[in-house]
Amino acid sequence: MEKSIQIDKLEPEAYKAMYGLEKYLSDCDLSKTHKELIKIRASQINGCAFCINMHTQDALNYGETKERIFLLNAWKETDIFSAEEKTILLMTEEITFIHKNGLSPETYKKAAAHFDDHYVAQIIVAITTINAWNRIAISTNIPINH
Repeated sequence: MEKSIQIDKLEPEAYKAMYGLEKYLSDCDLSKTHKELIKIRASQINGCAFCINMHTQDALNYGETKERIFLLNAWKETDIFSAEEKTILLMTEEITFIHKNGLSPETYKKAAAHFDDHYVAQIIVAITTINAWNRIAISTNIPINH
């Protein structure tokens, strides 16, 4: 991997703003499981090795099972995720693939049936934040930490 710029060193205020979003997410109502499912799934879609590695480890530390992590890429084909989790994963995919129309009205209705407006807003912020982190990590070739 070629050496790239280090945005955290060149533009520390930008990283400070990103960490502000992370602070908000750490204090919001989203469960750790929901947050990590969002982070891993969006990172899989975006192909961000750094973030997949970090958030898979975080999920395991929070008690997520290896089986669910292994099957996350095929979540639609299994029944090990709850209806709420499947809705969050669908939201993650639609928002991450925003160029394919973004969050559909049907998925929004599913989300509104499972969660209150605040929780839906927090899900959207979490998806948006990990997508921004993915783009930073991929664009600057951040190496995987072992």
